[in-house]
Amino acid sequence: MIKLIASDLDGTLLPPTKIMPENAFALIEKMHRAGTVFAPASGRQLPNIKKMFAPVLDKIAIIAENGGLAWIGGRIIFCDPTPAEGVKYALDIIDKQQGLYPLLSCTDCAYYASGHAPFVDTLLKSYSSAKRVKDLKEVADRETVLKISVWDERPCAEHGGVILPPLIKGMRAMISGYDWLDVSAPQANKGRAFDALLRYIGAKREESVAFGDHMNDYEMLRAAGRAYIPENAFYKLKESGAGEIIGPHREMSVIKKIGELVQ
Repeated sequence: MIKLIASDLDGTLLPPTKIMPENAFALIEKMHRAGTVFAPASGRQLPNIKKMFAPVLDKIAIIAENGGLAWIGGRIIFCDPTPAEGVKYALDIIDKQQGLYPLLSCTDCAYYASGHAPFVDTLLKSYSSAKRVKDLKEVADRETVLKISVWDERPCAEHGGVILPPLIKGMRAMISGYDWLDVSAPQANKGRAFDALLRYIGAKREESVAFGDHMNDYEMLRAAGRAYIPENAFYKLKESGAGEIIGPHREMSVIKKIGELVQ
């Protein structure tokens, strides 16, 4: 029996329109009745994911902030914060680069300092709870920071994803989307949060399934008993052998595969 199914959202569960598939909630209801926990697993913040899944919020778990936390049953059961000194160290490096705009993803709110219009417009599409501040370092000293999300004016795989990883030493700098890169504690990833959920619900690895499309999903895919990667995924993930390749997200391939798994 499958007890846990986790799926990345953008580029995986969601089609290119980023609109929730109309049968997704009915499928989650079916999983719940069968004793299977569904967990959206995203780089998005917890409030945003809660809003997206409001109709079935009492029937799911959530992996947010690329594994920075895991939530189930109305409470956070796992949290993997980035130390304040590491945050400030990384901010100093990011601030020296052109075209990169950081925000601090905390448990309940995201904080940003730049008023650059394209950056603000982009982040407000994904962050339900966001606040502009004067000093991000001051936020790091008083809040629990899960990760630094960095918006790139250029394709991240050609710009920030090349520049930052070798510069930010001792931390994890990982491309998380076309124009986003995440910086966090070196051990933080979706796989650790996935393992925490498995332990919490008393499930074995072989009783779990995961879906993902980018390198920030790699550890989660490896942690699951079965793993699937949509055809549209980042080429390095497809080449990694971390999961079976299925159809692209535009064809609702993840929804179709879950439907097959929970018949």
